Amino acid sequence: MTPRGYEIVVAELRRHKEVLRPQNVRDIEEARAHGDISENAEFDAAKDRQALLEARTNDLEHRVTVAEIIDVTTITPTDRVIFGVTVQLLDVDSDEEVQYRIVSEEEADARMGFITPTSPIGRALLGRNEGDEVRVKTPRRVREFEILEVQYI
Repeated sequence: MTPRGYEIVVAELRRHKEVLRPQNVRDIEEARAHGDISENAEFDAAKDRQALLEARTNDLEHRVTVAEIIDVTTITPTDRVIFGVTVQLLDVDSDEEVQYRIVSEEEADARMGFITPTSPIGRALLGRNEGDEVRVKTPRRVREFEILEVQYI
């Protein structure tokens, strides 16, 4: 993942441990104080939230532990599309320039131009070079792009 993606995961993990988990413990204590827990919907809901929180916390801890951080600014630039680069494209059909950055799942936001390597456009771009033309089958249609520039920023 990129350094920014790592920061996002670490921040979410911190929020889970420092905010959400303690709040859930308070919710369980409050629900328990209402009496018989065998028929207490609040208690059941809080316990269900606790299970989901713990599962997500464990997932985040695993991601942090096994994270391989790729900072493209430390890589010798080439004209090849790899994870972490920003790619300037020409949409051949509309003659418009578009820009995408290939990032991890944590950072992905297609509307902002952050795509994953597993997205249709990301898959089509990886390993290609400046000047190459790529065809991308998207949910709506087949799009054609020309790679104008690969930026290691």
